[in-house]
Amino acid sequence: MTAAAAFLLASGRNIDWYLLIATLIGIGLVIASGCVFNNYIDRGVDSKMARTKKRAMVEGTIPVINAMTFASLLGLGGLLVLATYTNWLTVGLGVVGLFFYVIIYGIAKRRTVHGTLIGTIPGATPTVAGYCAVTGSFDTAAIGLFIIMVAWQMPHFYAISMYRFKDYKAAGLPVMSVKRGMLATQYQIMAYILIFLLATYDLFAEGYAGMVYMVVTLGVGLVWFILGLRDFRNDDSTAWGRKMFLFSLIVLLTFSLMLSLNAWLPLGMV
Repeated sequence: MTAAAAFLLASGRNIDWYLLIATLIGIGLVIASGCVFNNYIDRGVDSKMARTKKRAMVEGTIPVINAMTFASLLGLGGLLVLATYTNWLTVGLGVVGLFFYVIIYGIAKRRTVHGTLIGTIPGATPTVAGYCAVTGSFDTAAIGLFIIMVAWQMPHFYAISMYRFKDYKAAGLPVMSVKRGMLATQYQIMAYILIFLLATYDLFAEGYAGMVYMVVTLGVGLVWFILGLRDFRNDDSTAWGRKMFLFSLIVLLTFSLMLSLNAWLPLGMV
């Protein structure tokens, strides 16, 4: 979704629909590859968490060799599609995203409380890849999109670590809520929402997005922040985390929609 939105932002009113389809297929295959590799790497951790213990790799319903072959074919296929129809910058972003997700993040999330932050790097690459598939260059808009997606992911995943606290603790993963406590996680969430607001505004200030984008995206982001302030010190931190997680999905959907429609909205950038 965010890759498509960034692609449409870069395209303006000159949309190459065939390139869009090829870009989404390529990025989608690379993401799918990372997902399968991750399920293999995490099968021990997944067996300890209620929400993941029924995964096929945990229960052994899919042989490891089959999963690894499938993951490899997905990744190679996705990169081949990107290489054929986009540009080498987009291919490079696909390689970086896959490597960081499977290897760097796969190690970091088991060893450091900052694993979530490291995980936002591959999480942001599909958005940037969607933009670069059109432009072929890593400009200030690409940097802005990267920062926005990093800033959005942190509250999103920290909120998950709060309302799924028991799962992460049982799995022994050193996420913020487990290592530093709920209150520290809440402060981090609120701080990253502020960074998200600043980053989304900067995309407008730099001239890449229009007034409607700015007003709507900032408006929803402010609601997210105000929602976080409510019941901030409430004893039911699990419910607070779930509330912030669910609203983060609305924020992402709104942001993506505004990027996609930017050139077609009044006061949009063409």
